[in-house]
Amino acid sequence: MLSHDVRVHPSKDVLKREDQLAWKIAAVAADKVKVQRDVADMIVNRIIDNAAVAIASVNRSAPISARGMAMGHLRKGGATVFGVASNKRVSPEWAAWANGTAVRELDMHDTFLAADYSHPGDNIPPILAVAQTLDKSGADLIRGLATGYEVQIDLVRAICLHEHKIDHIAHLCPAQAAGIGTLLGLKTDVIYQAVQQAVHVSFTTRQSRKGEISSWKAYAPAHAGKLAIEAVDRAMRGEGAPSPVYEGEDSVIAWMLDGKDARYTVPLPAPKEPKRAIMDSYTKEHSAEYQSQALIDLAFRMREKVGDTRQVEKVVIHTSHHTHYVIGTGANDPQKMDPKASRETLDHSIMYIFAVALQDGKWHHVDSYAPKRAGRKDTVELWHKIETMEDPAWTKRYHSRDPNELAFGARIEITMKSGEVIVDEMAIANAHPLGATPWQRDDYIGKFNVMTEGLIAPKEATRFLDAVQDLASLPAGELHRLNVAMPAGSLVEPNPGIF
Repeated sequence: MLSHDVRVHPSKDVLKREDQLAWKIAAVAADKVKVQRDVADMIVNRIIDNAAVAIASVNRSAPISARGMAMGHLRKGGATVFGVASNKRVSPEWAAWANGTAVRELDMHDTFLAADYSHPGDNIPPILAVAQTLDKSGADLIRGLATGYEVQIDLVRAICLHEHKIDHIAHLCPAQAAGIGTLLGLKTDVIYQAVQQAVHVSFTTRQSRKGEISSWKAYAPAHAGKLAIEAVDRAMRGEGAPSPVYEGEDSVIAWMLDGKDARYTVPLPAPKEPKRAIMDSYTKEHSAEYQSQALIDLAFRMREKVGDTRQVEKVVIHTSHHTHYVIGTGANDPQKMDPKASRETLDHSIMYIFAVALQDGKWHHVDSYAPKRAGRKDTVELWHKIETMEDPAWTKRYHSRDPNELAFGARIEITMKSGEVIVDEMAIANAHPLGATPWQRDDYIGKFNVMTEGLIAPKEATRFLDAVQDLASLPAGELHRLNVAMPAGSLVEPNPGIF
């Protein structure tokens, strides 16, 4: 990996393109380096993962609306939409919109956390949509997705967005544009303009993940994918973009991030170096914010010692800055303690999540968030006895660059009414690559089968799984086989809109 120094330059410097971060990202995307076998295998796993959570969500409100909007943009030879028969195609940016929303809705696909946060599986819908529309092969798609994962994860390693209250799609959109550039074999200068346009239009605030969290949380990465496709289309037609988008005097760094004195060191692969960042990401076994994954597993482990949760006096979760301030009591969001809160809010409340996991000893993407479950009297009582506290040691591990130290867990102290204190800790979730039971292909397939049970025909499940596992060999024009269709009549019709 090469380390690139990134800082703001006054306009009079006339920073050369080759010295700009957007150009360096574009050069990585244009590099025709071979994708290594384990990376290609992991890409298959993540396509399975995305399809699983998308199908499980297609009849929820946000995916229904997104699908309805997409179906207003039918296009012969376009891209497929999850749930819809593959012979009905739409314009690729709208397929990215519908499929990206379905993937993100349940907050249950892959994650990477470092200087900032990300769900790099959000790269898959737009890159796949373009690949389907332009009749690309499975091998082309693999190359494009390897780039999307690489660029987003490398930006997340280096540039913090959340401390400036900027949403993480600001790193996603340029990664999606870069991945599409690789997919299409575009030249560096074209990808450079697309990346800059993608950055320029994707800086939004984190209010989408604060307070009463709405369905926009599901739409946000899909919106980035739609913008990325449009950015590449413009660049392919010879159009330019705000430049230099990162280093300019009035750039995103100068006015939305660390300011005019900022300095970042961004790692990117050297020329001909394989793109391997996807191997540093991890998926979710449980449908909840990633920082809750290890805590759910820990709740399962602690419940035997706790026994009757009505005997709990208080629970203190000692954890990282992010867990405390984003999904813990440090957020000061009363909605996180409200049994009538939205699902999107509850899956960002570690107090709620730990209470239910401790009581139930299991976690379900629907049942664990049901209004009746959230409103249960004994659950609300336990939930309101839980608080979080930042522990500098856990914050240090959260931000570590050492994969053996990096952790997203906590130490939990449960004080019983008897005075007994039960203490346990867990650094990483069981499903994490370094966890107790790291996930393999069979686990991804198992998740797909659980999430889609009763929703799709067994024959359709088998067809999809066979196709995706043969991805590297799928010829041009066959990527529609990666779609998953629901039985006729099973899709909920959307409310009418403009489209």
